[in-house]
Amino acid sequence: MTVQDLGVPAPKTVEAYDFRRPTTLAREHSRILEVGFETFARQWGTQLTAKVRVKSTVAAESLVMQSYDDYVASLPSTTSMVLCVMDGQSNSGKMVVQFPTAAALGWVARMLGGHGDKSGLERKFTPLEYALIKTLVDEALDVLSYSLGGLLTGTAHVESIQYNSQFAQAAATTDLMIAVAFSVRVGDSATGVTLAIPADALLPQLGAVNPMASHANAAGLVRDQLAHVPVDVAVRLAPAAVTPAQILNLAVGDTIPLPHPEHEPFHVAVGGKDLAQAMVVRKGSRVAARIVAVEGRSLD
Repeated sequence: MTVQDLGVPAPKTVEAYDFRRPTTLAREHSRILEVGFETFARQWGTQLTAKVRVKSTVAAESLVMQSYDDYVASLPSTTSMVLCVMDGQSNSGKMVVQFPTAAALGWVARMLGGHGDKSGLERKFTPLEYALIKTLVDEALDVLSYSLGGLLTGTAHVESIQYNSQFAQAAATTDLMIAVAFSVRVGDSATGVTLAIPADALLPQLGAVNPMASHANAAGLVRDQLAHVPVDVAVRLAPAAVTPAQILNLAVGDTIPLPHPEHEPFHVAVGGKDLAQAMVVRKGSRVAARIVAVEGRSLD
């Protein structure tokens, strides 16, 4: 019998909060970042699969904003910390990509055609291993830049690799970092990877929380938005009416007569509605449609 069975409430977990260093992300900001890092996780998993030649998956586990000191305290003392500099962010700290050294050695072994199990192996990378890991992380940074879009304004590239988390000076101890934890599975082995980005490099692009836009020109805003929505355009012949029996009895080689006159222009339709007429022309090596009439008005 437990204390809950006796009607005694379970003890609550209390987390200390330092009001001098508010490190809580706004819900809107957190959701935007989560979407970006989830996209990065999927893309990076595909990239890893191609590099190590074994099925790999990456999943984003958590996202927090914390001081660099707190981030380092959550890491093992001996690990691989890849320090990355970001162009255009000279006043902020460096980006950090952290993963166990044994896991990285396993990725390198698979890239070279060997076995990926290097559990328990802790040592510095050889020059060849360093070059392969650097290339692997640089390519992951390209995927990160693509996934975050305009949130990450500067491009990042690997500067160095440190093997002791306590000695790696990527930022000042009180600097805020956006820390993301990932679960990386390569073949049958799984490991944890963390990514830390200086908050100053991301937060300015997130904008104000709950931004309020003026609705004075709501109609114009809607038109501007709809004008950039892609739609499917179809160039088609006049439709032919057939019976269900003809459809069910169709076979290879059958011919369906079309009522479209041979020299009449085709119909240009959007969403099933005819909006214009066009003649078929050639543009280079492609077939194109030249509009000759719009809504009954000739363009001659």
